Amino acid sequence: MAEAKKGKALKIAVIGGDGTGPEVTAEAVKVLKAVGRLEGISYEMKDFDLGGERYLKTGEILPDPVFNELKTFDAILLGAVGHPDVAPGILEKGLLLELRFRLDQYINLRPVKLYPGVETPLAGKGPDDIDFVVVRENTEDMYVGMGGFLRKGTADEVAMQTAIYTRKGCERCIRWAFEYTKKRNRRKRLTLVAKTNVLTYGHDLWWRTFQEVGKEYPDIEKDYNHVDACCMWMVKNPEYYDVIVTTNMFGDIITDLAAILQGGMGVAAGGNINPAPGGVSMFEPMGGSAPKYTGKNMINPIAAIGAAALLLEQSGYEAAAARVFKAIQVVTGTKMKSQAAGKMGYGTTEIGDLVCEALG
Repeated sequence: MAEAKKGKALKIAVIGGDGTGPEVTAEAVKVLKAVGRLEGISYEMKDFDLGGERYLKTGEILPDPVFNELKTFDAILLGAVGHPDVAPGILEKGLLLELRFRLDQYINLRPVKLYPGVETPLAGKGPDDIDFVVVRENTEDMYVGMGGFLRKGTADEVAMQTAIYTRKGCERCIRWAFEYTKKRNRRKRLTLVAKTNVLTYGHDLWWRTFQEVGKEYPDIEKDYNHVDACCMWMVKNPEYYDVIVTTNMFGDIITDLAAILQGGMGVAAGGNINPAPGGVSMFEPMGGSAPKYTGKNMINPIAAIGAAALLLEQSGYEAAAARVFKAIQVVTGTKMKSQAAGKMGYGTTEIGDLVCEALG
C-alpha cells in the first residue's frame, strides 16, 4: 500500500463518465473534501471528460495526451462508463481495460462488506457474517485479447480466445494478497480460487506459485477452493472467508455474486491498484451508469463514496478512510430506507450530505 505523502496534496483525477456517473462522483468528491478538512488532507483535483459523450462527438476514447496527463496523478476516481448510444465493449475495452493495462493496475481489490441496515438475500446472515475481500489478478487471463477467427461468418467458423498466465503475474498478485491478509489480521486465511482439476496448465501455475509464496507466510492459513465450490460456499457460509485471491476471469464472476450478497451494486466499490511506488490506481463503484436515472437525483452514491474511502486507504490515509467507512455505516444503518434508486428516503445529494455529517 502507498504511504501518505505528508505536506503534499493528494492529486486525484476525476472521471465522472456516463449517465449517473458524474452525480455519484460529485458526492464522493464532497465526502473527500469534508474528511480532508477534518483530517488535514489537501487535494489537487482535476475533472476529465472521458466516456460515451466524448466518443460520440469526437471518436476519441482515451487520447494519448490525456493518458499521459493521467499518469501524473496519484489516483483516479471513476464514476461509471456505459452509454446507450455506444455499442457494448467499445468504452469498456477502450477506456477501462486500456487504463488497467497501460497503468499496470494488476490488483483488483473488492471488499465485500454487508453494511448495517442493508438487506442481503441470504436468510439469517448479518454484517458479522459477510465481511471478506476478493483480490483479483487484473491484467492477464482471457482479458489480454489474444485470439482470433478462422472462416468467420461461415458454417465452419472457429473462434479462439487464449488465456495467458505468467509466473510474474501470478506471483505479484499472490504475494500482494498474502501481505494484505497479514495486514487485515482478521482470520489470517487466504483462499486461492481456481480450477486446477480442469485448467491443468495455467491454474497449475497458480497453484504452484501459491504454495511456494505461501512458505514465506507461515502465520497465514493457506486454503483452496475450486471456483464452482467457492460460489456454493460463498452463499452457504460467507462467514468462512477472510481474503480470496483468484484469476482475472473467475474474479470478474465471483465479485458480482459477492456484490449481491453485500446488498447489490449500489453499495459495492472496488479499486484497480498499481502498488508500485509512483503507480497510479483507479477506484470506482461497481454499478453501471444507470442512464434512466440521469439527472433525477435518485441514484445511490454509497458505492462511489466507498470507492473514495478505498482511494484514501490505498493512498496511505487509513484513519481518514476508516472515518468514511464508519460514516457510511451510520447512514445505511440509521438513515436510509433502502439502497434502491428512488427508494432511499433521500436524494443522491442528501445522502452525500448525511455521510459528511456523520464524519464528525
